[in-house]
Amino acid sequence: MSLQDTTARIAKAEANADRSAGSVKLIAVSKVQPDDRVQAVLEQGHRCFGENRVQEAAGKWPGFRDRFDGIDLHLIGPLQTNKARQAMELCNAIHSVDRPKLANTLARLAQEIGSCPDLFIQVNTGEEDQKAGILPADADGFVAECQALDLPVRGLMCIPPVDEEPSLHFALLAKIAARNGLPGLSMGMSSDFEQAIALGATHVRVGSAIFGERVRPQE
Repeated sequence: MSLQDTTARIAKAEANADRSAGSVKLIAVSKVQPDDRVQAVLEQGHRCFGENRVQEAAGKWPGFRDRFDGIDLHLIGPLQTNKARQAMELCNAIHSVDRPKLANTLARLAQEIGSCPDLFIQVNTGEEDQKAGILPADADGFVAECQALDLPVRGLMCIPPVDEEPSLHFALLAKIAARNGLPGLSMGMSSDFEQAIALGATHVRVGSAIFGERVRPQE
């Protein structure tokens, strides 16, 4: 696979779902990828990337931003409140708003900084104990809470359980978003993004299909 193959598959999935071309944003997940692989994708003209950790993003993206215009950086991993300011200054969007304490911290910092990235609320659609996210039953209330804080909530995000049919989780997320009037759906990864697009994904998070398997640091 490659960037070209992935964008072609997205275009085909959009057409199959009777959606307009370009309605799905491809987030190239660059976490733990070597800089030369990320640079190769930048040189092909792609500008939207996703990182899991604020610390890794801070070490990688300021340098790339000096050399490439128009980078659109999304934080897709869990965010600690003590890293919130750094995340807000680095990122164009945060996909992992998952608890009231974080929402309140982001709201306070947005007042101080005078701006806020686009926000997605993470929903734990599989109700998994080990996974972050608001439970589906609590999602409507948390959306309202974030909106009352004047936060720019653009949509919802989910990561389906690995051993369950992802389409069920994508459909649930779309239903919660629709009843809350939220246009954004961050769902779908390398193995299932076509299904996500069929069910309304606006952002798909694809890593290995673009960059190849992740390179783990040597022990």
